[in-house]
Amino acid sequence: MARAAVQAIRWRRPLAGALALLAVTALPARGDDPQGLAHDMVGQWELATAERSKTCVITLKPDPAGGGAMKLELEKGCAEALPFTREIATWSIRGLDIVRLQDAKGEPVIDVTEVESGIFEGRRTGEGVYLLQNLAAARALAKSTDQLIGDWSVVRGNDRAICSLTLTNTEIAPDIFTVYLKPRCDPAVTGFGPVSWRLERGELQLISAKGEIWRFEADDNAQWRRVPDSVDPFILIKQ
Repeated sequence: MARAAVQAIRWRRPLAGALALLAVTALPARGDDPQGLAHDMVGQWELATAERSKTCVITLKPDPAGGGAMKLELEKGCAEALPFTREIATWSIRGLDIVRLQDAKGEPVIDVTEVESGIFEGRRTGEGVYLLQNLAAARALAKSTDQLIGDWSVVRGNDRAICSLTLTNTEIAPDIFTVYLKPRCDPAVTGFGPVSWRLERGELQLISAKGEIWRFEADDNAQWRRVPDSVDPFILIKQ
């Protein structure tokens, strides 16, 4: 799954920089030991399916619950979204880097480990992968993606519009969405043939059927410039 390593984002453009700063400040500092990890995990987290179609907000608390476990609170609606969360009663740290959501007997309901900064991953047999992500960072990333959905013009450096396309919220893979080209696009665009898009590490990426990628960085809310830059760049402008 393509996922933003939020803490490593260094967007150079105004809008992207602001969103990255929000994500960075939302993430806890990483600890080098179990006690440090336990301290860092206190707060609100989003537990979700890999594609984020079903989510549950969990508040991890520092209060002891006995047997080395700590208390937690599940937001109303978690059991309906993710039925297995009905079993979750407490949380604990196992080893150096495992965050365990466990039942009343201390048995694991799901174990997660950090795969990117502020993003933990775990698997339940027969169900698949689940993600545990800092709530503020997860919502900031979702918001930034939502802002890109809609119609865009592809413009060359001389301000000549050469194509129109639509970035949709139709997910064809985790965090990858469909792109539709409108009629009468320039061969420079149709030759590349974008079929999907994603937001990855601060870049808006258009992806062709062959898996080739055009990368764009934000100039502002409504304009993204293809990188690396050139004297006659491709620019995406929100319509």
